[in-house]
Amino acid sequence: MKNILLIGGSYGIGLAIAKELQNGNNIFVASRTNENLSGLNVTYIPFDASTDTLDTSKLPAILDGLVYCPGSINLRPFRGLKPEAFEADLQINFISLVKVIQAVLPNLTAGEQSSIVLFSSVAASMGMPFHTSVAAAKGAIEGFAKALAAEYAPKIRVNVIAPSLTDTPLADKFLNNETKQEKSAERHPLKRFGKPEDSAQMASFLLSDKSSWISGQIFHVDGGMSTLLVNG
Repeated sequence: MKNILLIGGSYGIGLAIAKELQNGNNIFVASRTNENLSGLNVTYIPFDASTDTLDTSKLPAILDGLVYCPGSINLRPFRGLKPEAFEADLQINFISLVKVIQAVLPNLTAGEQSSIVLFSSVAASMGMPFHTSVAAAKGAIEGFAKALAAEYAPKIRVNVIAPSLTDTPLADKFLNNETKQEKSAERHPLKRFGKPEDSAQMASFLLSDKSSWISGQIFHVDGGMSTLLVNG
């Protein structure tokens, strides 16, 4: 039975991960709200990644896994983006992530081997209009993850999941009607947009012993968008 900490596990992909892992693991969910956690076998820790310092006293001495889920989808033309917008995206996606990892590093290194799972975006590897801010923030995560994986191998494995557009509350304005959903599905070679469970299943694998020889990798859970060009 593994001790796993989910940062931002009460909505979207984070909630799907909590549901995927709750049986057979000790799951700690640190998030702003617990309204969607009722009935789940998890321990809730109030925590706002953008403002709070994580209370590590509520965590076990050994953490086998950490997943950081908070993020942003700030899509605007570059000419209309002020530096403050880039700073805000970097703060929630990357700087807060660094603070969390540093806070729980003693817990992650206390066991035989732990696994960190981070989230990037298909936009970090593809040039997509109006994605400059989010691509910069997610690109920082990918570079950081590889360096951290190298520094802490073999004690800590670090991997990144890079989804395309996924049906979560964060992406609601891009999928809130049938026309938008159809257009999004058509942009993907596999002809559908993402579901939270797609990324949750990958996260579950990366946290498990089945992935014990995998580290420093970026996994594109994106319907083939980042690598396939398909007509029709």
